Amino acid sequence: MSTPELNENNYKRIAFINWALSVPLLLIFAWPYFFLCELFYVHKAISFPGSILFGLPFMLTILHGHVTMALGAAHRHHYYNWLSDFPFTYGLLFHSVIISTRFRLFLFVLSLVLLLAGYLIT
Repeated sequence: MSTPELNENNYKRIAFINWALSVPLLLIFAWPYFFLCELFYVHKAISFPGSILFGLPFMLTILHGHVTMALGAAHRHHYYNWLSDFPFTYGLLFHSVIISTRFRLFLFVLSLVLLLAGYLIT
């Protein structure tokens, strides 16, 4: 870690910023799904989990982009390896599958399936 971007203090700063941004970003991206559920009279037991599943891919994409902008595409794997080394502190909710586009698309499609199921149940 010879460059100033690849040190532990910078990793901690990125982790704190990502934790601080995660809830507001999730709320920003989840509310359209929730209001769509309200429009279709979908039960709350389906609309709340569906809203979270809908907002998560967008939130994860922006947070992944933040790491990429801070460290660069060639060095972001160092940060994710560092998160994996601290599973009970900084990397508490981190798993390597989270940065996969396939996983984020799966969450998005799952939220749409929940919306359709909730609409058909009502």
